[in-house]
Amino acid sequence: MRALILVMDSVGIGGAPDAARYGDDGADTVGHIAQACMAGHADGSARSGPLRLPNLVALGLGEASRLATGRVPPGLEGQAQQRQFGCASEISKGKDTPSGHWEIAGVPVPFDWGYFPRTAPCFPADLTKAFCEQAGLPGILGDCHASGTEIIAEFGERHMQTGMPICYTSADSVFQIAAHEQTFGLERLYEICAIARRLIDPLNIGRVIARPFIGTGARDFKRTAHRRDFSVPPPGTTMLDLAASDGRDIVTIGKIDDIFAHRATGRNMRGDGNMALFDATLKGLASLADGGLLFANFIDFDTLYGHRRDVSGYAAALEAFDDRLPELLSRLRSSDLLIITADHGCDPTWSGTDHTREQIPILAWSTQSSLPIGPRTGFADIGATAARHLGLPAALHGAHF
Repeated sequence: MRALILVMDSVGIGGAPDAARYGDDGADTVGHIAQACMAGHADGSARSGPLRLPNLVALGLGEASRLATGRVPPGLEGQAQQRQFGCASEISKGKDTPSGHWEIAGVPVPFDWGYFPRTAPCFPADLTKAFCEQAGLPGILGDCHASGTEIIAEFGERHMQTGMPICYTSADSVFQIAAHEQTFGLERLYEICAIARRLIDPLNIGRVIARPFIGTGARDFKRTAHRRDFSVPPPGTTMLDLAASDGRDIVTIGKIDDIFAHRATGRNMRGDGNMALFDATLKGLASLADGGLLFANFIDFDTLYGHRRDVSGYAAALEAFDDRLPELLSRLRSSDLLIITADHGCDPTWSGTDHTREQIPILAWSTQSSLPIGPRTGFADIGATAARHLGLPAALHGAHF
């Protein structure tokens, strides 16, 4: 038996029960994208017409959305070929990537992360001073809440001229550092991120994110696939820890190793974009030993389209992912378990550029069971189910379905 968990980063299916506390009451990433597509508001060079996700619908995406919101998004009607679909609401306090992934893996986050205020400057003066001194920097640019692409366009040329990195944050618990791969250097960027990681530990900030980019000016700056997250480790024993302790084969795809601070993340495989990550997933599955675990993150939905509020691009990415699913399903053994899910929402029709507090889909493929999953409280049920399938010890949180 093998288990695969595929996280469609930010593909939420409707506001969580506590969404109003986060200003997200009414958010619905999949539902609003589907509505925009049906209305012809998501037509573009890469796609047009209603949202077409036949393989995800067959796995139960439309019905999972019905469980979450009481309605099936337009274009996603159709009978699920399996009964193993459901939805889950998060019990962690954040709506960020680490909280979502850790909870999936069996470790909810019961505490509040530290955040930087919506002021300019937003970073404490003593933090900035220590960072510049220890990293040997002449200063920093930005020092505010910002969209990653917009702040690079605004400060990128000055950064290249002065050697000052661009530092910014968001509604998440993050300290982000953007720098040019050639003029500043990728390894140098990673070095100063490691320094920042040490300095912000007392502030309980979840991640320092290296945001490398290339280009000659504001018109052609482009972020690269060499992003790296410097995360704090999960505060408890995860499903990955259980698998590693039992000597199981572990393959992680994309930024999973960064999210879990490289703890029990096995062989990591990367790729530039969702399609390259799907290729890596197929390659990782081909080499996954019996009793092994594959854990993948597909980042484009969130980074390229959700945060940028690009409805057409998000719809095209969903359709491209759906098109690849038959390749994966055809490679599964009858004893395998596949779970496709998400970690939070990022509704591209919502105000602002931040994540949205949403329920997530749980779409399972297995020949071992046909029991319905239904609505779940907590993402940890996903990790508990994968652990049970693999015959691993039960985690402290979550109930298998």
